[in-house]
Amino acid sequence: RVLAGPFATMNLGDLGAEVIKVERPGAGDDTRVWGPPFAGTESVYFLSVNRNKKSIAINMKDSEGAKLIRELAVVSDVFVENYIPGKLAEMGLGYEDIKKIAPHIVYCSITGYGQTGPMVQRGGYDSIAAAVSGLMHITG
Repeated sequence: RVLAGPFATMNLGDLGAEVIKVERPGAGDDTRVWGPPFAGTESVYFLSVNRNKKSIAINMKDSEGAKLIRELAVVSDVFVENYIPGKLAEMGLGYEDIKKIAPHIVYCSITGYGQTGPMVQRGGYDSIAAAVSGLMHITG
């Protein structure tokens, strides 16, 4: 939810797609406050990867919030999520749940370590990938 999902959907928005970013109510996306640099009160990083997007605050952990996400899925072409595998399924928003109500949808699940395997439940960030791959050892 830090770079892979936002960057993928930034590209869709840049190509003209209507992108609706779902953020948690209150604070919103954590990256809104990453910085410096800031543009006004918002992180330049946040603004750069979330350009060409609309934003809505929905509590997906709440049954009403999950219902709103399902309603959006029915009228959407693509569903991009960037959670640890199984997290959205716990909320009734996994691939199997969404395809029942929106069989046409392209469901894109971006993870750090894939959908199966010994590291499946770990979060993935660029620095972790550099360390695991040995790149940090080479570059210092």
